[in-house]
Amino acid sequence: MTGARLRLLAWLVALSGFLSGCTAGVGLQDAASAPASPSVAPEAAAQRPGAAAGTAFAPPPAPIPTATATATATASPPPVPAQAPDPAPAAAPQPFALDLYREGDFVPQYTFDWCVAASIQMAHNLMDDTGGGTWTDRAQQSELWEMARARSSDSFNGANPFGWAQVLTLSGMGPYGVVSVPDYQEALRTAARAITETGRPVGLVMWSGRHAWVMSGFESVGDPRQFPEFRVTGIRVLDPLYPYGSGQWGPSPSPDSLQSPEQLATQFVVREPRRWSSGLAAGYLLVLPQAG
Repeated sequence: MTGARLRLLAWLVALSGFLSGCTAGVGLQDAASAPASPSVAPEAAAQRPGAAAGTAFAPPPAPIPTATATATATASPPPVPAQAPDPAPAAAPQPFALDLYREGDFVPQYTFDWCVAASIQMAHNLMDDTGGGTWTDRAQQSELWEMARARSSDSFNGANPFGWAQVLTLSGMGPYGVVSVPDYQEALRTAARAITETGRPVGLVMWSGRHAWVMSGFESVGDPRQFPEFRVTGIRVLDPLYPYGSGQWGPSPSPDSLQSPEQLATQFVVREPRRWSSGLAAGYLLVLPQAG
């Protein structure tokens, strides 16, 4: 019995050592195969429910920052300067007309020499607004002729444009002067502009210096007071020789008839310089009312 107990005791001791060695080996194998985790502070481990002592846990994930809408300051574009309004288009020239003539203003020349004197009478009538002072008398026409001739130097012993202008002025219708305009269209504009500005008629030296007409009005495209380059389209004239006319220069237009520039140009031509010495350059002669 003693020997059997000793053998049993020895077997139990050996079995105990064998079991101790197997437990240690399993623990090392598990530790080697587990992923490495950072150690956690003991107090953190203690706060986790169900955590066994000595067990390591991964730290809690860091909070994801909440995106905050940030207003981006955007520089405002500079203000666009206000543009000045486009200027209004210039007004286009419109038809314009002016006529000084009234019934009864026409006076015929009583002789073939007295055209200047008859033109002076008609100029007076065109300017007289009373209606009671019409100049038509033959004796007066003769007197005006002598006045104009006395103030002219003319190799043909007649009245020239200078005598014509002086008598107009002396008779209270002036001042008048004599001008020579080399360009035909400009001569028409000069005459029309003078009528518009003064309200008085213009004398036209016709037939290259041989005859006198009166310009009583005109038509144009554009008012001469607004458009310097207005265009004369019609000329109203009084020929004291009406209804006789000239075999060389053509018929006399009826009183205050409207002549086109082309029609007028057949009788209103450049003065012939050799007829009388005036000191003026050759051109279209006008007995022109002047501001005064």
